[in-house]
Amino acid sequence: MKNEDNYKHSEISEKIIKSYYNVYNKLGYGFLEKIYEHAMLIELRKAGINVVNQFMIKVFYDGTEVGNYFSDLFVEIAVIVEIKAAEGLAEEHEAQLINYLKTTNIEVGLLLNFGHKPSFKRKVFSNNFKTLI
Repeated sequence: MKNEDNYKHSEISEKIIKSYYNVYNKLGYGFLEKIYEHAMLIELRKAGINVVNQFMIKVFYDGTEVGNYFSDLFVEIAVIVEIKAAEGLAEEHEAQLINYLKTTNIEVGLLLNFGHKPSFKRKVFSNNFKTLI
């Protein structure tokens, strides 16, 4: 069985992760998140992937807009990518990504950390559980 049979948008996710390691191997550790975000834009576009940065996500409460988030990268209208440059991934980083997924129709998110050691997490929040759409 192929990996894409196991996970929603796994083919896109794999391309994002490959691009992530390309950027990490070239830039290494220690830059600001914005530097990595812009490098990821370049790398993903070189790979022929449709990506936009700082994509606005509106948040509603009881039908009223209460604010918005800006996701670092929005890939192929299918995956939200949040970039960190921290010593390690923390619970609040994961919660931030889950909140992005909760407030959109997007079900797959990747959390990419350009810390001392490269690390990433894949999060899925199924539309079956969403109440804010």
